[in-house]
Amino acid sequence: MAALCALPLAFAAAPSAHAADPTTMTNGFYADPESSASRWAAANPGDGRAAAINASIANTPMARWFGSWSGAIGTAAGAYAGAADGRDKLPILVAYNIYNRDYCGGHSAGGAASPSAYADWIARFAGGIAARPAVVILEPDSLGDYGCMTQAQIDEREAMLTNALVEFNRQAPNTWVYMDAGNPRWADAATMARRLHEAGLRQAHGFSLNVSNYITTAENTAYGNAVNNELAARYGYTKPFVVDTSRNGNGSNGEWCNPSGRRIGTPTQTGGGAEMLLWIKTPGESDGNCGVGSGSTAGQFLPEVAYKMIYGY
Repeated sequence: MAALCALPLAFAAAPSAHAADPTTMTNGFYADPESSASRWAAANPGDGRAAAINASIANTPMARWFGSWSGAIGTAAGAYAGAADGRDKLPILVAYNIYNRDYCGGHSAGGAASPSAYADWIARFAGGIAARPAVVILEPDSLGDYGCMTQAQIDEREAMLTNALVEFNRQAPNTWVYMDAGNPRWADAATMARRLHEAGLRQAHGFSLNVSNYITTAENTAYGNAVNNELAARYGYTKPFVVDTSRNGNGSNGEWCNPSGRRIGTPTQTGGGAEMLLWIKTPGESDGNCGVGSGSTAGQFLPEVAYKMIYGY
């Protein structure tokens, strides 16, 4: 695998928790017909930006995010995985409901009411997907920023993630789960390798990078390889990784919250220096009340931001 080519041959990738490969069980990735970009384009056909947003964003396979807004999570995840399965496509789902979510950043604060509530939620999430093929990105940001957390809170978070992997392994045998590992500018590779391992990475299929960020694929790939080198040296295994390319076409200008001048990146596909390049964040969805999204809330679709991101200005 390209992502692992720099590693000594003595260190083979740790086997996936599942034998099944969901990419071979399906015919391409699922484009969410109910994404915020799709809904906006359908509701605003006369808008001069609609055609470009529909062509360049709405019809690109990307992830659907699930959290407290999703209602009965087992039903919601099952319906989405089932809709994709009915079209023989592979869905990408994001679990984003961990207790004390975005505890240090705050723009996306929220999540389950308690660790036990999260355990119930994630168990229902996995049960909803069941045997259908799927890709799951597990809790973006959860391992990226420990700066304001006590050791007890860190231990609690890692235990929640480990338990989540247990549930997917038990209930969703055809799902590849990627633990989120932040981005190259958040924690050094050795630190991230330790956090991933302590949170149960050995039980996951792999890890994800750059979710909702803008950093180039090349920088993320170098970081993913560095994390794998640390995993190999410290723990004797490596894992495949995926990169969110939805908004990294122009790279990063150092700002993470609705920066101007960004551009959509390589569409969802396998390979590309990682196991897969995925659109995990929907281009045009706000990062919060900041930057060119001033006055918006996190997750709100901003058509002007989306339109400009298509062309890189």
